[in-house]
Amino acid sequence: MTQDNAWLAVPDLVTLLGQPVGRIHRLIEEHRLPATRRNGPLQVPALCIRDGEPLTELRGTLLVLLDQGITEDEAIDWLLAEDDSLGMSPIAAMRAGGKASVRKAAQLLG
Repeated sequence: MTQDNAWLAVPDLVTLLGQPVGRIHRLIEEHRLPATRRNGPLQVPALCIRDGEPLTELRGTLLVLLDQGITEDEAIDWLLAEDDSLGMSPIAAMRAGGKASVRKAAQLLG
């Protein structure tokens, strides 16, 4: 189980996902994992990983957010912050099976 506030750097992702560095960067470029450099090295929220894989629900939600002009850092902040309409953070709602409600909330941001 991941800690809610844990962050994973690329070497951590290589180990956790069992993928080479190039594949990790591709997952980030394809918006299958959100990443930020605001605290130094490229990092991904640990909550974006489930059972050794990126959350499959994540890519579509990230694309909705990015299509609205929201930056990757803003998208990460939104995913991790408590959302009143969901009663939890969007990432927690996705992990609990609430992909549709999270996407609807994301669309309302625009």
